[in-house]
Amino acid sequence: MNERHTRVLVAKPGLDGHDRGAKVVARALRDAGLEVIYTGIRQTPEMIVKAAIQEDVQVLGLSVLSGAHVEMTREILTLLANQQVDDMLIVLGGIIPEQDRSVLKEMGVYEVFGPGTTTEEIVNCIKEAGKTVL
Repeated sequence: MNERHTRVLVAKPGLDGHDRGAKVVARALRDAGLEVIYTGIRQTPEMIVKAAIQEDVQVLGLSVLSGAHVEMTREILTLLANQQVDDMLIVLGGIIPEQDRSVLKEMGVYEVFGPGTTTEEIVNCIKEAGKTVL
């Protein structure tokens, strides 16, 4: 897949209103040549899945700081499966405890980014995944 045609939806599920990190990541992805759609804060899982399908994205990036990362991700993955969407790369960022990272990956999350991850690492991960997974 040509990386400049990769479409990424960046979403903030739940009630968390802190979106500075999500905006920084969205801008870095855009600056790297990816097409980015940012949904804004306080999105329900249903809203996120609907937007991801309507926008025909290959990558769904979730930013969760509320502590509800496992529950929100599980619900989003279930909704995607119910819509027969099985080819969307899911990445997650936020304050994610180490013990939850393996749980999220077992659920189907491609990569989990925590505090200290550089935007370059996120961009490179998505671009590399585009060469092999997407």
